[in-house]
Amino acid sequence: MSADKLQVWADTFGRRAGALPGAHVPWLDSLRRQAFERFMSEGWPTPRQEAWHHTSLAPLAAAQFEEGSAQEGVADQVRALVAAHTGHWLVFVDGAFDASLSRLGSLPEGVTIQATSEAWGGHADTVHALYGQAQDGHSTSALNLALASDGALVSLGRGVVLEQAVHVVCAVSEPRAAHFLRHLIQAQAGSQATVIEHYIGLPDAANFRHAVTRLQLDQDARITHLKLQQESPLAWHLGEIEATQAKHSYFASHSVSLGARLARHDIATHFQDERCETLLNGLYYVDQRRHVDHHTLIGHLKPHCVSHESYRGIMADASHGVFTGRILVAEGADGTDAIQRNDSLLLSRLAKSDARPELEIYADDVKCAHGATVGQIDPDSLFYLRTRGIEEARARDILIYAFAARSVARIPDESLRRHVEGAVRRLLPGGDLLEAA
Repeated sequence: MSADKLQVWADTFGRRAGALPGAHVPWLDSLRRQAFERFMSEGWPTPRQEAWHHTSLAPLAAAQFEEGSAQEGVADQVRALVAAHTGHWLVFVDGAFDASLSRLGSLPEGVTIQATSEAWGGHADTVHALYGQAQDGHSTSALNLALASDGALVSLGRGVVLEQAVHVVCAVSEPRAAHFLRHLIQAQAGSQATVIEHYIGLPDAANFRHAVTRLQLDQDARITHLKLQQESPLAWHLGEIEATQAKHSYFASHSVSLGARLARHDIATHFQDERCETLLNGLYYVDQRRHVDHHTLIGHLKPHCVSHESYRGIMADASHGVFTGRILVAEGADGTDAIQRNDSLLLSRLAKSDARPELEIYADDVKCAHGATVGQIDPDSLFYLRTRGIEEARARDILIYAFAARSVARIPDESLRRHVEGAVRRLLPGGDLLEAA
């Protein structure tokens, strides 16, 4: 890695570190410096590393980002989104909490929803416990830890059921800036909630966003998490979701990636006790020469846990989709029930898909299966629709949307499902054929 490319980030850290929220907190300041030293030592990941074999960050490492060139229109975009849905809203613009656009509403006792930049008073211990360590994840994770300017803190007390969803909106007004966010979600025993992360941007923004979400689910907790990435086709997006699950907990992750020239999503959950359950569901669409990469890890570390995983990708033009899903069944994790599947639809001869389902099993009494398919529109299905009087272009659109709709249908909450349906309808070929649920 060129020293000049890393020096840019050294300058950025030197300029930002003293002004970051929590800079006065000794443990956090020390942690940020440790993380940045790790990033400078390791540099950006390269395709020589197994986890990055199909994704090169060289163009991102060479890109130049600028601060302070804000454009208008972002506030109106956010207000329209907030007005269209109920729930509790935390809004971040250019990596900083915006109280004027946020709308928290009335919260039940035992629930904390606030920006981490405002949590150092009454919730510093919670932030400390969830924030992570300098050696976690890839070198990009360390860069995020070093430069994260803000993020959402969602803390649920024992037995609390939050009826309305928590919406975390991350918008940009600076079209060529780099921003880092770190979201923290704590679900104490028996609590339940739905958290939605929206990533939106201006149509021509060439910004870089890196977002890390860390979740802790205690016994019997249930969290549904939806990440909807709708950034500009010129933007860069790196995202990580890391969850730990205690006994009888349930975690559902729905990842919908529709934007960015390059998007990389690392999603992992670790079963710390028996009878945990998780659902990892994903849908991604890329066109032109865009690139999307999903890396998932499900750690079956204890007996009698269940995981269901399904990702669907649609690639058009000369785009590239990547899926790597690893299921790790540790020694002694008997009774594991794990299913993993990845399906890719190629809409052109130049579109490319790489699928790497992986099972790593060290226990005997398990039920595990995985599979992957890559193909084009089924000619028999197309012929069937043509025989029903549907013209060819329209028939293709129907089949494209039908392929995507199977992922959308796995979102159980009707309001969430409709929200994703709207995003898909505005983007996918054939999306206008969708009828509201």
